[in-house]
Amino acid sequence: MSEVQDEAGPTEAFTYPIVSSKALEPPERWAELRQTCPVARVTLPSGDEATLLTRYADVKTALSDPRLSREGLASPGAARISGGDAEGVFSSPMAKALNAEGHERWRRMVGKWFTAKRMTALRADMESMADRLIDAMLDHGGPADLITHLAFPLPVHVICAMLGVPESDRDKFKGWSDTFLNLTRYTREETDTAYREFAAYMSGLIDEKRAAPGDDLLSLLMDGADAEGRPMSDAGLVATGQALLLAGHETTAGFIAMMTAHLLSDRSRWERLVEDGSLVRQAVEEVLRFDPNGSGFGMLRYVHEDTELSGGAVTSGTTVVCSMASANRDESVWENADEMDLGRSPNPHLAFGAGPHSCLGQPLARTELQAVLSVLLRRLPTLDLAVDPAELRRREGLLTAPLRELPVTW
Repeated sequence: MSEVQDEAGPTEAFTYPIVSSKALEPPERWAELRQTCPVARVTLPSGDEATLLTRYADVKTALSDPRLSREGLASPGAARISGGDAEGVFSSPMAKALNAEGHERWRRMVGKWFTAKRMTALRADMESMADRLIDAMLDHGGPADLITHLAFPLPVHVICAMLGVPESDRDKFKGWSDTFLNLTRYTREETDTAYREFAAYMSGLIDEKRAAPGDDLLSLLMDGADAEGRPMSDAGLVATGQALLLAGHETTAGFIAMMTAHLLSDRSRWERLVEDGSLVRQAVEEVLRFDPNGSGFGMLRYVHEDTELSGGAVTSGTTVVCSMASANRDESVWENADEMDLGRSPNPHLAFGAGPHSCLGQPLARTELQAVLSVLLRRLPTLDLAVDPAELRRREGLLTAPLRELPVTW
């Protein structure tokens, strides 16, 4: 692994990820790294070394500059995230199938179904489902776990409906997601088995849709083609279904829980939104910026050419970890970066990444977050945490860092 220079010279590698002792607060070391060692050597759970970027300008550059790529993470010399990920998550069958479709071609074919306009058309169904889930939570009585009753089932309903997947299969996706996203719990054999099972499930579902197409996204992709008239391959369809199901429920469920926790941890935030619902859109963006857990582990890139960043140089052959969550707290970009300002605008946060690999489903995630927050404010204006914010705990060892539970009362 090439040595990395920071502003003060060579550094010793330290263990990554950096964990905060409090679920809703960032690690104190982030601010120190941004100031004194913004390009730092780290050791990943696999034991491989990589380079951690914590400044906004450097993270944005790394995510957008063609000299650093996601595809390069399949290279033999690229760092692996975890020991159970022997080939690297970016060399998984799912990743290989998507790469075979051609990244730009695949994004054009799938992205046209993820426009803000199309997602807005789905909002009424999202709000209706949120209402039904809240009804069930009220019947259950408080205190109740908002994750179990709302944050997890809502995104599952939405993405299953979009893809035409029976909602009764959602528990299967939960198990597969845990395997793919876990850093330390599963062996390579267990991870490979999960990939095979998930692929077999999606392949069977696609066969069913070929026999009886619907108006769901997978059926539409089967009938679609690129600008040259080429359809997506069967392997590409399977991988697309896998990728969207994984991204479409686990991450959004975590965002819903964290958003609610942040807004309730200081009751004045919640009360301000109850009084002024017009702030919902800006509040969602601010939570996405402010939350230290939403973008989880961070995005990886492989350096193909020596690249000079504001905080130092990264050399060819290095694997870079882009901490969007740290970048979103960069004091040089945002005034009072460690304070939540529900009316903050503009808010060019990096929660969904940047550049050609930015999150394809961000219009969906934004619409879901706005929808669920609007319904919660309308239905449960007296919503409150049932525990002290300091008692909230994350699920450790995952690429994302969701809360274990979110006890609420009303």
